[in-house]
Amino acid sequence: MTIKGYLGIDAGTQGLSVILTDEDLKVLGTGEAGYEMVPNLDEGCYEQLPTDWDSALSDAMQNLRDQMNDDFEVLAIGISGQMHGEVLADENGAALGPARLWCDARNEGEENELTQALGVKMPKRITAARWLWTLRNRPELAQQTCHITTPSGWLAYQLTGEWLLGIGDAAGMFPIDQETLDYDLGLLKKFDSVAGHSKPLHSLLPKVRRAGQSGGTLNANGAARLGLPEGTPVAPAEGDQPAALAGSLIGEAGMISCSFGTSVCANSVGDRSFSGVSKAVDHFCAPDGKPINMVWLRNGTTFMNSVVAMFGQAIGGNRGEGFETVIPMLLDAAPDCGGILALPFMDDEPGINVQRGGTAMMIGLNSENATPGNVVKAALLATMFNLRLGCEILDGQGFPRTELVLSGGLTKTPELAQLLADVFANPVTLLESAEEGTAWGAALMAKYRRQHLEGSDRSWTEFLEEHAVESPTQYLPQAAAVPVYENVYQKYKKLVDAQPMLDQAVN
Repeated sequence: MTIKGYLGIDAGTQGLSVILTDEDLKVLGTGEAGYEMVPNLDEGCYEQLPTDWDSALSDAMQNLRDQMNDDFEVLAIGISGQMHGEVLADENGAALGPARLWCDARNEGEENELTQALGVKMPKRITAARWLWTLRNRPELAQQTCHITTPSGWLAYQLTGEWLLGIGDAAGMFPIDQETLDYDLGLLKKFDSVAGHSKPLHSLLPKVRRAGQSGGTLNANGAARLGLPEGTPVAPAEGDQPAALAGSLIGEAGMISCSFGTSVCANSVGDRSFSGVSKAVDHFCAPDGKPINMVWLRNGTTFMNSVVAMFGQAIGGNRGEGFETVIPMLLDAAPDCGGILALPFMDDEPGINVQRGGTAMMIGLNSENATPGNVVKAALLATMFNLRLGCEILDGQGFPRTELVLSGGLTKTPELAQLLADVFANPVTLLESAEEGTAWGAALMAKYRRQHLEGSDRSWTEFLEEHAVESPTQYLPQAAAVPVYENVYQKYKKLVDAQPMLDQAVN
């Protein structure tokens, strides 16, 4: 019997993956293929060839077919990809050389200029800032450009022949007006005034689409590449962050997707636009257009991991053994860590005005509190406190915060979710989600598109709620612990205020 289901495609920074699900979104098969950065670029420059993504998609689909024996029917296709890239194409839709990626560092000056001129946060990775750099540094390339898109938008064009983009990924190219749920026309006029280019930016950008709307259908080229019938519906291509939100079933205002790893990211669903500019908060949109406020920390769990590894090496001769030995000690440590505070700044943290690294440290050690549990817990609390500092900016504007949905490395020790719940005084939820992450979120968006074609009028939020597990693991803040962590947090804020003087002393 032929299996019917959904195809999810995700083009990441290091490779591309595809998944096939059944109609209930259970993963049935996967395929993947890798690609590299363009070699021999200057430090801070990161580029890839769009044609490499195309080849990887063909290879990944063949990998999937080898597993499935071709015995499947795809009802709809979803696409996600790394956000903020600058993919340039000519009037015939051919790529104009390599694409600059989200991590490319060449346009910090344009970030500052556009933020001041437009009056909204324009981080250096937003595509519009990259385009302004291209206009000034590669004018001949800019003159040939007739289309600007992102990696996911490029793949969508290759499959459908249409320059369309999901609203979340589009928000990573240029700010979205929450009234029209399209590019902000007033800000586009300001950009064109700054750029002074003969082609208005709006004429170069892909058209904006929301979840459930058409992202096109497979044309002859797309059908041949995927080995699927022409006319197969495609959901609007999205960025990896909106797709990850979808994959975590996050759609209600007040829900926060919180990922703890070597960096930390909290994507908070808002009920209105952010007001003003904050170094700590970036902005994009969920697949249905709801505003997302993102607090991102460069200094994630690396400091804690380094301390744990140090103890592991001392205890067992193997740095990896530290986690098994020390994490139980962390869980047993007192909320105030015996009076120890930590700063985790092995690197700079622009969002909270830490200009450079080198001030990762412990303070308050004495002969009684100097235990592995206290030290490692203080290191982890410092990262959680930094995240709370960023989220307080949202609190100051009255944005709701009802629930944190936790993912990333911290979930390997689920009990640490209790610590996060106590620090934020909010419930923390651990969801069972597909290991394939954003590709599964893309498949989810494909199903939503298919249901709209069949006449469904369910909202995006209702659709996500239908796919939630019946009893996710939830940690509620403990009444006795919350005020203790609040007291430690207030002390930590004073320590962060003193960080510039510490920086002067050690750097």
